[in-house]
Amino acid sequence: MVSRRDLLIGAGVIAVAGVGTYVATRKAGPPSAQPVSAPSVHTTGTAGRLTLGVWDHWVPGANDTLSAICNEWGQKNHVNVHIDFITSVGDKDMLTASAEAQARTGHDIVQHRSWQISVHRAVLEPMDDVIDALVKDHGPISTISEYLAKYDGKWKAVPSVVGSQIKPCCSRIDLYKQYCDVDIVKIFPADENKRDKALVDGWNWDLYLSTAEQLFKAGYPVGLPMGQTSDAIDWVGALFRSYGSVFIDEKDNIKVDSAETRAALEYAKRLMAVNAPGVYAWDDSGNNKWLISGKGSSIMNPPSAWAVAKRDNPKVAEQCWTHDMPRGPKGRFAPHLPWYYGVWSFGSNKSAAKELVHHMVDKPQAKRLVAASSGYDLPSFRSYYDFDTWKTVEPPLGTVYNYPPRGDEELSITGYPARPEVATQIYNQSIQTVMIAKVAQGGEKIDDVIKWAQNECEGYLRST
Repeated sequence: MVSRRDLLIGAGVIAVAGVGTYVATRKAGPPSAQPVSAPSVHTTGTAGRLTLGVWDHWVPGANDTLSAICNEWGQKNHVNVHIDFITSVGDKDMLTASAEAQARTGHDIVQHRSWQISVHRAVLEPMDDVIDALVKDHGPISTISEYLAKYDGKWKAVPSVVGSQIKPCCSRIDLYKQYCDVDIVKIFPADENKRDKALVDGWNWDLYLSTAEQLFKAGYPVGLPMGQTSDAIDWVGALFRSYGSVFIDEKDNIKVDSAETRAALEYAKRLMAVNAPGVYAWDDSGNNKWLISGKGSSIMNPPSAWAVAKRDNPKVAEQCWTHDMPRGPKGRFAPHLPWYYGVWSFGSNKSAAKELVHHMVDKPQAKRLVAASSGYDLPSFRSYYDFDTWKTVEPPLGTVYNYPPRGDEELSITGYPARPEVATQIYNQSIQTVMIAKVAQGGEKIDDVIKWAQNECEGYLRST
């Protein structure tokens, strides 16, 4: 755990030089089928110093690439850029941001996790000018990224490339072929234009359950966490949404008591019977370790487990294939956790900070960052999904091609579509995984569990 005296370590010094107004311009030209160049975004009289507090990436070399990008920009614009890489261990990144928000001093730019924009929105500078420039050049941003960062019609942060992720399936090619007669690569080839719609449509929760039963019998169960940490909350939220279950809607109506919620719970109870042992006690490393050990047949995660397997168990890595989530009655959803760059409203170098944020998220820099993370980092712009990294990393070749959502897969986050300040409680209290545990592990009746969840939701609304 982190002591309170550690909260401001790495806080840095606020930039001292003022700058002009952030301006986004676009060169005029005739319509073209070719990609349009990025807008020329600049500050008038840029100078001085900028400080960043960003997540300490787990992929070796990823921090170096971000540093190089920022230093290149700084040299070009005569700005001294200083970066503090802050660990997420013990939530030190969030604690640092909270301390800075309360003290009204700290870094000019701070990277925030998904739900933290709601927490700090009152002291974050509006970023509509940056967003407008990016959207004009690269098309729309994912709906979940907008849902988490837009308040009262204003963007309070910009989705970062670094740290942003989704959690689709990562399955063993050999085990699915041997024990289930299912060819994962054929269903989800490393070229979305070669997908067979009938095969993709057939990858649904019913097939997932039947294959999970076969794999369990063969001694290689799927590894789906069911605790109260992010990996569990994320895949379970996608499951519930694919069944059409809504806990609280955008107008504060509690809708958890529904046929859709019952169907999701009934399914989850059957799936948990053929899950890996001990999943109720797993933390976010549990599913990774399960796959890397060679005992697991499938997990739902970013490419982190595969990346570690390349080093620690290459034979497993050679059989890993990242692919779409199963489809439910109401669609196919992938858990999405976008991270953000926020500029403090109390900062003194906000215009230069906005320019640097734009630069870090713009497509040329995003391409470098994705490559540095071996495809782990996922931008919020679908137009970025053509990067070569997802096509070329191996083994096996194309293993993470389907990591960016393609086809009919939609992005989701647990708690949606409730107001973010309400949804964050649904998420952080792990209400859905607790419900499954009550039914599957505790033997409680589904109606009683839904009644409990309804009372919990009423409490969430009273507290906002």
